[in-house]
This record gives sequence, structure tokens and C-alpha cells, in this order.
Amino acid sequence: MPSSEQTDRRLDALVTEHELVELVNREDAIVPTAVAAAGDELAAAIDAIVAKLQAGGRLVYVGAGSSGRLAELDASECESTFSTEPGRVVALVAGAGLGTTAELDAAEDDSEAGAAAVASIRVSSRDAVVGVSASGRTRYVIGALEAAAAAGALTVCVVSVPDSELARIADHEVAVVVGPEVISGSTRLKAGTAQKLVLNSISTLSMVRLGKTYGDLMVDVAGTNEKQRVRARRAVRLATGAGDEAVDDALAAAEGSAKVAIVSLLARVDAETARVRLRENAGSIRKALE
Repeated sequence: MPSSEQTDRRLDALVTEHELVELVNREDAIVPTAVAAAGDELAAAIDAIVAKLQAGGRLVYVGAGSSGRLAELDASECESTFSTEPGRVVALVAGAGLGTTAELDAAEDDSEAGAAAVASIRVSSRDAVVGVSASGRTRYVIGALEAAAAAGALTVCVVSVPDSELARIADHEVAVVVGPEVISGSTRLKAGTAQKLVLNSISTLSMVRLGKTYGDLMVDVAGTNEKQRVRARRAVRLATGAGDEAVDDALAAAEGSAKVAIVSLLARVDAETARVRLRENAGSIRKALE
């Protein structure tokens, strides 16, 4: 089988689907190792982001093209999965609201638009801004990170090359070097997969540190649909070992809050006392039970 450097010359010569699947899969397998190699830098960036969030700041992603869409996906999931307040985790995407592919492509090159987007949401020293760009030189993202740095915000870049233009701006560089793509230049492939893994780590671990989980359970779900209500009941049952009737009663008293129900059942206190304990302990169930 050819190496990834030969792929651009031989991909269309592979005649069986098995060969093609094997090639793509082998290249995809490179990504987790590359992410692990950037683990120290990623951990340092998350520590810094958490400090901003704990102080009441926001997590702001900035990206263009595939990178922007992945950032937007990660940001949108935080509200439903972890009940983050609207606007606490947001994504600024080049060309948002524009209609045509040509307009979206052109928006990637507009550094002034990136700076304007940061200004429009009043980024400040309270916030953490994460620029996502495989090449590390997307003009929209550079403009945004420069404006964020000027405003005193924490700045992080997630890139696929070392020593990029974004790295020279950012306080923290997370460089996940995945090598040539199966389709040359198509950064939605390995680079995109790496970005998805890194963004998952940033948002998930930040939410863990903010007390949005108890053990491995999602306990701060919004409960706005049946799936989430079922998830809340399951989390309370697993966390407390209580029977279905006790779980339902605790959730009703807690007005649907799994966190309040868990503290109420484990500490044997009423819902209001549980709610006060959580408020006094920044929403952490474990600390509220100490």
C-alpha cells in the first residue's frame, strides 16, 4: 500500500473498496497518537481556560470552513449536554449568515471581519478565545485572535503545523501534527478529526472541572426533552442507588434538577437545602456532600 505522501498520485489507481477503506482507516489511526503527543500543551490550555470560566468568563471558539463548523458544533452541544447558560460557550464562524460558497470562502481571508466579530461580542480579559485553523494562517482567525489578545483575553490556537502564525499570537499552542492528508490539502480529514478530538477535550474537561458531572455521569442536563429527562432519572438512580419511586419524588421536588436530587438523596436533606449546598460549592455535587 502507498504511504500518505504517495496518496495524491495513486488514490484513483486503487481498484477495490477494501483497499480504499484500508488506506483511509490507516491514515485515520494516526490521529489519536498525534493528539496524545500534544497532551501536555492541551492540558495547560484547558487549565487556563477553566480558570477563566470559573471566574465567570466565556469560552469563545473562532474558525472558518470545516474548522469553524466543528467549533460551532462543539459550542452548541455544551448548552444541551451541560446546561451552560446561553452565550457561555460560543463560536464565531467566518461568513456566518452568508449564502453562497464563494462568499464563505472569501470570508476566511477577511482578518478585519474576525476582529469585528470579537469586538461584536465584547471579548475582554475575562474570556478565553480559541482559534481553530489547520494551517495556522487563516486570516479571519488571525484577526480574531489579535483582537482578543489586544482585549486582554486568554488566547489558544488549535493547529496542525508547528510554529504557525497563530502560535506567535496565542498564549497556548496546541499543535496536532497529523501529516499529509489522503486527499492532498483536504483538512476536513485527519486535521478535522484531530480538531474534533481536541475540542471535545477542551469543552468536556472544562465542564467536568466546573462541576457539570458526578463521576462519569452527566448530571447537569437541561431536561428539555424526553431523552434528557430519561438521562436525568438514570443519573440520579446510578449516583444514589435509590429506587424508581424515590428518584421520581426527588426529581419532582428538585424541579427536574438531577444535581439537586442527588444531593438531596445522598445527604438526606430537602431539595432547598440541597440547592443551597450546591450554590455554596460552585455547583459541585462532591463538594456539596462533604
